[in-house]
Formats: sequence, C-alpha cells, structure tokens
Amino acid sequence: MAGISTSSVQAAAAAAQVGAAPNRSLQTPRARGLRERLIEAPLFAAAFVTILTTAGIVAVLLVETLSFFRVVPLRMFLTDTQWTPLFSDKHYGIIVLLSATMLTSVGAMFVALPLGLLAAIFLSEYASPRVHRVIKPVLEILAGIPTVVYGYFALLFVTPALQRMIPQTAVFNGLSASIVMGFMILPLVSSMSEDAMAAVPRSLREGGYSLGATRFEVATRIVVPSALSGIVAAFILAISRAVGETMIVAIAAGQSPTLALSPLVPIETMTAYIVQVSLGDTPHGSLEYQTIFAVGSTLFLMTLLLNIISQRVLRRFREEYQ
Repeated sequence: MAGISTSSVQAAAAAAQVGAAPNRSLQTPRARGLRERLIEAPLFAAAFVTILTTAGIVAVLLVETLSFFRVVPLRMFLTDTQWTPLFSDKHYGIIVLLSATMLTSVGAMFVALPLGLLAAIFLSEYASPRVHRVIKPVLEILAGIPTVVYGYFALLFVTPALQRMIPQTAVFNGLSASIVMGFMILPLVSSMSEDAMAAVPRSLREGGYSLGATRFEVATRIVVPSALSGIVAAFILAISRAVGETMIVAIAAGQSPTLALSPLVPIETMTAYIVQVSLGDTPHGSLEYQTIFAVGSTLFLMTLLLNIISQRVLRRFREEYQ
C-alpha cells in the first residue's frame, strides 16, 4: 500500500466513476421505459398501417361489390355460363372467368409442383454446399424476372413451339400461359420446400442411414414425410400466387371470355378481365366498371381461402423437433 501514490488512487476512482455512470443510467427504470416506448411507437405504427391498408382494400371492394349485386342477382352471377358485361347482350356469369383461372392455375401446378419438389430434394439432400450456393440463387433469379417478360416469352417463344408440336394450338391459349407461369412460381415451391426439409433434424437422417437406407430412401421416406406440412403449405401458397397472376395470362392466354375445358384455345382469366376493364374506356361508376370489384372480390375470397387452408395445414400437421 505504501508503494501506491495518492494520485494513482484518485485517478482509478475517477475512471471507475466515469465507467459506472452509463451503467447506472442504463439501469434507471424511467430511462429504460422511455427508450422502450420510443422503439415501440414506430413498430406499432408500421403494423397499424398494414392493418389499415387491408381494411381499406376490403372496404372499397365491399362497397362497390354490394352496388354491383343490387343490380345483378347473385344467382345469375354464380350460374350464368356467359360473361359479356361489355357487349350489348350482357351476361354476368363469373364461372367463365373462374374456369379459365382454374385451368391456367392447375396447369401451372403440374409444372411447378413436381419440378419444385425435386429441386428442393436435390438442394436439401444431394447438393454439396458449393453447388447449393450456386444453384439456389440461380433458381431464385426466376422470381425476380418481371411477369410481363414472362408473358411475352410465352407468347413469342412457347406458343410457336407448341404450335409446331400441336398444330391446332391458337395464338392465344391457356397452355403456354400455364407452362410459363409454372416456371415463374417454381422458386416459391422449391425454396419453401427446402426450408421445410432443412428443419428436419440430422438425427432422423442418420437413423435412416444406420438402418441401411440409401440417400434416396432417406429423402423420400424420412425427410419428405417429416417436412410434409411445410411442403403442403408451399404448394397451397404457390397455387394462390398462380391464381392471382395477371400479366402472363393477360398477354399469352388472351381476352376471350369463353367457357372451355381445352387449354389450346383463347380464354380470359379473372385478372386478365380486370386489366381489360382498367384500361380507361369504361365509364367510372357504371355497372361495367363495378364488375371489376365483383371479380376482384371473388379473387380475394379465393386467395384468402387458400391462405387459411395453408395456415390450418401448418398448425395441424407441423412437426416440432427438439
């Protein structure tokens, strides 16, 4: 103690006080509460804006749709087999647009679901880390291509190729739109499915290998069933994305509202009709203008139902691992 100077002790005490001052202020309940409120306010504002936006969209759709159904009976809307609100002989059968939408969406699923699942299995179970780092970003590039580019690709490349193989294919047809739309949503299926497979514990795979299973058997009999809830949710969300697609079907499938089961003829989906009427030629406030909102409400209910099903599947069949 005799070798320690008074000035050294005073300097150490001053340094300790300087270093301890911020800690005491951090521990002040009032200061901490103020900081938490300052952080909470913008977060709450961001969440409230999203809720308010959704409520505004629903309100606009509801008001205009109710105005439409004051003139057009709901029964006619659901059962009529013609859709000609812009013609002199007016019919309002949504089944025409609904069938075209389902036709292109189902066709897209035949492309996206098997290819997306196979790509997810390869990335999750077969690809080395180096190959994974290359292939996954390349797949996700497909999601970044503008849909109008996909539409013209379907019209100018896929359709001529189909016409060489199937001569009766029309210039505007649902098949080319379905194929290209399937490739557009393929990254959604593959990415979400691979994420679900990555959540399966390594111990389950090692258990399968210890029993003599091959890599393919482990992938198809252990990993895929264990990640089934996430894979099904990815499929449903991809279907929802396909149902709401606009530019591909508007450019490649045509704008001919015909009730047809063949994908080789021109058809018109719900989103393509909304584009057609939104070009500005239809008077604002007219019944023809209100058909946009009736079709939009139908599309909104379809996608909402698909999202609800997806959430229920996740909650019902989700596997939780420790």
